[in-house]
Amino acid sequence: MKLKVYLSGEIHSDWRAQIIEGCNKQGLDITFSSAVTNHDASDAAGDGLGQEPNSFWRDHKSAKVNAIRIKHHIENCDLAVIRFGEKYKQWNAAFDAGYCAALGKSYITLHDESLVHALKEVDAAAQAWAKTPEQIVSILKYLITQA
Repeated sequence: MKLKVYLSGEIHSDWRAQIIEGCNKQGLDITFSSAVTNHDASDAAGDGLGQEPNSFWRDHKSAKVNAIRIKHHIENCDLAVIRFGEKYKQWNAAFDAGYCAALGKSYITLHDESLVHALKEVDAAAQAWAKTPEQIVSILKYLITQA
């Protein structure tokens, strides 16, 4: 079984690389996709539509351009992994989880125990909650090798 996995959420740590490297070491047949994880590039996604003196409108344009990529990858994935980190509130990740739920897409949340209460509704719709990238690799290995 080949899987297409969308990696959503927190961009300030190497959790994506840990999952991808772990799956590669296991020889798992997985194609990964993600939103743009370069913060400056993501913030500038709409700049090609014209400069905005007001930061609200710059963010608005960039969010819409970024949404094209995100929507495409979520709609075309088999499974999403949605990471919530400690440092910043990842409202976009919560939105991605809701979009997955609305589409009937399976998703796994990835966060530590300190966020359990804040994410109770997001976790309730998830198919699993993991605390580490290694746990995600273990789940993905199971899904592929037990098919």
